[in-house]
This record gives sequence, C-alpha cells and structure tokens, in this order.
Amino acid sequence: MELQSQLQQLSERVATLKAQIKTEEATKTAFVLPFINLLGYDIFNPTEVVPEFIADLGIKKGEKVDYAIFQNGDPILIIECKHWNCALDVHNSQLFRYFHVTKTRFALLTNGVEFRFYTDLEQPNKMDEKPFLEFDITQLKDSTIAEIAKFHKSNFNIDKILSTASSLKYIKEIKKLIVAELQEPSNDFTRYFASQVFGGRFTEKVMLEFKDLVQKSFAQLVSERVSDRLTSALNSESGKDVKVVEKVEAAAEVPLEEVVNPNIKTTDEELEAYQIVRAIARRKIPVARVHHRDTQSYFGVLLDDNNRKPIVRLHLNGGKKYISLFGKDKTEIKEPLAVLEDIYNYEQQILDILDHYENG
Repeated sequence: MELQSQLQQLSERVATLKAQIKTEEATKTAFVLPFINLLGYDIFNPTEVVPEFIADLGIKKGEKVDYAIFQNGDPILIIECKHWNCALDVHNSQLFRYFHVTKTRFALLTNGVEFRFYTDLEQPNKMDEKPFLEFDITQLKDSTIAEIAKFHKSNFNIDKILSTASSLKYIKEIKKLIVAELQEPSNDFTRYFASQVFGGRFTEKVMLEFKDLVQKSFAQLVSERVSDRLTSALNSESGKDVKVVEKVEAAAEVPLEEVVNPNIKTTDEELEAYQIVRAIARRKIPVARVHHRDTQSYFGVLLDDNNRKPIVRLHLNGGKKYISLFGKDKTEIKEPLAVLEDIYNYEQQILDILDHYENG
C-alpha cells in the first residue's frame, strides 16, 4: 500500500510539473530519480545507484548509461533517460547496445512519463526489441503497480520477474492484435466467423457486410458482459434482483477503442462514485436505467446506456479529481471534487439533466 501511495504522489507530481521541465537533466531530477528512490534504492549511495555508468562497447570507450542499479555488487537494472516530451521509439537501439555489454537482465527506457522495461526472453544477453512491461505513470492501474512492486529492493528476484515477463509481453501484444481486429476486422478474422453462420457464396459485398456485423457483435458482447458482471455484483451486494434494461443499439454505438482498449481498467474509486450517482438518480428513475462506460479519458455515467444521454463524466485518475455536469444544451461544466462525497453537492444538476432527458 505504501508503494501505491508513493506512485500516486509521483503520478500527480509528473502531471503537475512536466510543463515546467525544460531539459533532460531536469527530467532525471524531478521524475526519474524519485521513481528509483520509491523502489527502495538509495540514490545517494554510489554502491546502489551509479549515475553515468560506463558501458564500453568494444574499442569504443567511454559509453555511458544514465543510471545502473546494483545489488550485491552486480548491476540488476540499467536505465536510459530522455526528456519527458521525447518519443522513446527511436532510442531503444542505444539501450540495446548497453544491455549487451553489461551483466544485467533488465533495462528501463523512460522519459519520466512513459516507462518501458526490457529483458532478454528471446535470446540470452540480447535485449528484446519489445518491452515486457510498459506504462504511463500518469495513468497507473493496480495490475501495473503489482508488476512495478517486483522491482522494489525488498522484493527483487530475477527468477520471479522472468517467470511472469514472458506472459506479460505476449498478452500485451495479443491484446493489441485483438483491438486492431475489432476496430477494423481483417478478411481472415471476418471469414472465420462468417463461414460458421453463412452458407452462401462469399462475395466482396458479403465480406464488407460481415466485417460490420463482426465489429458490432463484439462491441455488443463486451458491453453485455460488463453489464452482467455489474448486475451480478449488485445482486450479491444487496441480495435483491436487479433488472437490467438491455440496449443493444446503444451498445453498438460504443467506440471500439474505448470498449476493448487494454489500457482501460475500471477502479474501485470509479465504481464507488458510480454508486453515488445511482443513489441520486433513483429519486427520478429506476436505478437499472443508469449505466457506466469507462474510457481512456473519463469514466462516464449514462442514461439507458446511451452515449447521447450522459448524466455525468468523472475524471478520477489524474492528480486532481473532477466531475463534468451537463446542461440542457449538453454544455459540459467541470467542477472539482475534493472527496467522492462531494458528488452529492451536485444532486440537483444531476436530477435536472435526467428530467430533461425524460421530459425534453
């Protein structure tokens, strides 16, 4: 829990200060060194954290990696840093060279906002091209924090990290492929499903029709599964039956990148806030008509699971928390939330927008 709290504080620090960080050195000082420190390593102890670690490459002497973390006299993690607004894709080749000439099994490429952890799953002592762990520190999820914790000084174990690194890497890549297929189904993906339900001649026109049907089918399936799980949780919690109003048409309208994006993870805090909005809304409508939809940028609460009828939008994952309220003309107004209970302060605005949707 302490690590989670520290990471949240660093997340807020990065979100607040990054616009004022003008250099790579400032990025290291403000963002990267605090990250190393919260992993339990003493940044002022040169036997634990070595800045400008020499990684000579054959006859090329004086090559240095920004930091190396040591344990029992051996480097366990080398870190290459860039300015916070620098894209990382073009810099992994530099870290690749450093990895080859050190004894470490892990490397980190970061700009203080994005963090990419690498190892040598494919060939020994040769850094993989793709990271096995990748995250944006301003959008941390619980599952990611659990993986970061494995690099803490008190937990660090090479075998344990490697045992899960392979799964993490390939699950991440498979998720990307699934998202790509659901956003724009390929011919092979479409044909796999269509051939099992359609017995006619598979023309180009049929292919186009089934691409749209496959896309909508997956969108509806994901939406229904989420709704079912929420209903099950509510039933378990209250001991009462909750009737779900199914809105297949509305589910089909959900942008697929929001429905299946693997980076989206609904938090307990978002669900708690959702329950508060439901408690307010029940004064006007049956609670079964109130639904939620999580996206990359906000957590939305909708009437009848219709994205044209937003009740509120909640912004809870950044440094500061906000609620977006809607007027009758759909104007969005953001209000700060010090604690979740502040949502009750906007009860009348929530009831007003529901009345507008119901009575026009």
